[in-house]
Amino acid sequence: MVKYLFLLLSITMFSQGYETQKYEVVKQIENIEIRFYPPSLMAKVNSGGGFSKLFQYISGKNDKNQKMAMTTPVHMSSKNNKSTMEFVLPSKYSLDNVAAPNDKNIEVYNSKPGYYAAITFGGYSNTEKVKKNHSSLLKTLQAENLKILDSQPVVLSYNSPYKVFNRRNEVLVEVEF
Repeated sequence: MVKYLFLLLSITMFSQGYETQKYEVVKQIENIEIRFYPPSLMAKVNSGGGFSKLFQYISGKNDKNQKMAMTTPVHMSSKNNKSTMEFVLPSKYSLDNVAAPNDKNIEVYNSKPGYYAAITFGGYSNTEKVKKNHSSLLKTLQAENLKILDSQPVVLSYNSPYKVFNRRNEVLVEVEF
């Protein structure tokens, strides 16, 4: 029994073959990457219970009862005391062929292309780690005289909560490049 439990835990922790949002690294500054993100199809919710609502949407609670694969990363941001969570949808979908959400709080849209500065950190994300990395990111960008278009952080999470080791999180801000 213990052997099977260990096997199940190992599979959960070490096998994550999710499609990841595409980007191109255009410049490296110390531990920061300047990236170009092309448009991606996204599903966004601006209310509480965001993960649950988005997960239900990709699990088939949509107008086609269509299941969609989980992708990475999950985008999280907060502006004007309003939290937003977004899932990147698999690249095989477009606005023409993706299922419409049943939940009116979910918006499916194409993101705008843009340049973002990114700093990566490990472990489980929390407010302290986000603040520390966001501050470090802004200081480095200011020292490099890069124009920050939106200083509000976007937090990216790449891993399932069940993955314990080698976790990847990032803080992004939009820049002019």
